[in-house]
Amino acid sequence: MYFQHVYDKSLAQASYFIGCQAAKVAMVIDPKRDVDTYLEIAKQNNMQITHIVETHIHADFLSGSRELAALTGAELLLSDEGGEGWLYEFPHTGLRNGDVFKVGNLKLEVMHTPGHTPESISFLLTDTPASPEPVMLFTGDFVFVGDVGRPDLLEEAAGIVGTKEVGARQMYSSLNRFNTLPDYVQVWPGHGAGSACGKALGAVPSTTVGYEKVRNWAFQYGNNPDGFVKYLLEDQPEPPRYFAKMKQLNKVDRPLLTEVPQLKQLSAQDLEAAMKAGVKVIDTRLKPEFAAGFIPGSLNIQGNNAFATWMGWFLSYDEPFILIAAEDKHDDLVRKLMRIGLDNIHGYVPSVKVWEELGHSLQKADNIDLDTFKQEVAAGTPVVDLRGAAEFKSGHVEGAINVFIGKIESQLDQIDRNQKVVIHCQAGDRSSIGYSVLVKHGYTNIRNYSGGMSEWINKGNPVVTGA
Repeated sequence: MYFQHVYDKSLAQASYFIGCQAAKVAMVIDPKRDVDTYLEIAKQNNMQITHIVETHIHADFLSGSRELAALTGAELLLSDEGGEGWLYEFPHTGLRNGDVFKVGNLKLEVMHTPGHTPESISFLLTDTPASPEPVMLFTGDFVFVGDVGRPDLLEEAAGIVGTKEVGARQMYSSLNRFNTLPDYVQVWPGHGAGSACGKALGAVPSTTVGYEKVRNWAFQYGNNPDGFVKYLLEDQPEPPRYFAKMKQLNKVDRPLLTEVPQLKQLSAQDLEAAMKAGVKVIDTRLKPEFAAGFIPGSLNIQGNNAFATWMGWFLSYDEPFILIAAEDKHDDLVRKLMRIGLDNIHGYVPSVKVWEELGHSLQKADNIDLDTFKQEVAAGTPVVDLRGAAEFKSGHVEGAINVFIGKIESQLDQIDRNQKVVIHCQAGDRSSIGYSVLVKHGYTNIRNYSGGMSEWINKGNPVVTGA
């Protein structure tokens, strides 16, 4: 058996290339949308991709299953579980609980494991030439390392009311089935630490059934389903705004993008005209560079591992946008955008110098250090904490108010335009976004404590807990 774990750090998303070396055929589980990765693996190993499967209708990334099927002719095998409203709406081979299919000498058994979503399935793999016993379980968003999939996304992100407690109880039942598997079976989940599909995901890529039975919190509730449901649903992180769109696009037929697009370079005049027409400009530079000089009205969403997540919070799928990004960053940034379906890129400019070439001035961010922040707090300056609700609840500066960065544009009424305000987050990334958003909306008296709660706590300063 050939096995390769393909991991996208930007979305903490795992996919898998699994091949039978004897038959020279392979399958891909939960492919990302820039599918050239899998084509290259197949080429290097002289294998043909014949099967493509998904564990569920994903909400956190745009699946590349159809792109990969279009390029390879592979069979697309997808869940037909979950009932009306939870079925894929395009041609595929349906899978149900107990179904078995083979990829060369590899045998895959389908397990219906609802909880995260009603249609969720897992794949139990047996390498038949080596042993008649199963060796791997691919769980998608069912069981993670140290956690289980959250059942509230359908309600919180997609607005399907009344589904989260039902999902939590389905999860409890599915875990009872997981409990019956041999302890030695390896578990390969769909996500790792940093994913919004759970609240306590581990950083290592895989685990075993036995390890999770001992260490995963979800298996410690015994015959207490009510306690399990309560803990599972509380203090989950805010689901990104784009999740609802992903759920829709992964379910229905849609246009395919089978190669990584090339960006169009804009002239200074093109940039100015687009900005006057209301096209958003995304400055992908690191926050210190942005703070030193930025185009007024641009948003600072750094091109790091969180780039796609924050782009999904602040852009809608029908609006064009412009990137400020050096050419050597393009491939990485476009791939990250592809993975959540943000394809409407109007063009790019390589630096903010084009703005100065037009005779305009750059603006500088008013970032402050710890001592200045302490002075502002002592003076009673309003403090706005841009972290998530659970982070805020776990410890914040006394008197601060919580406005989650992802929802800041809908909660501007909570931030006073008429007096000085200090914003901060955990370590400065989100507050740099927040600063740029507020400037874009006409705020002129904002200061950014860029050290954030990480520095505040590490230097021994007091916090209060609770909402």
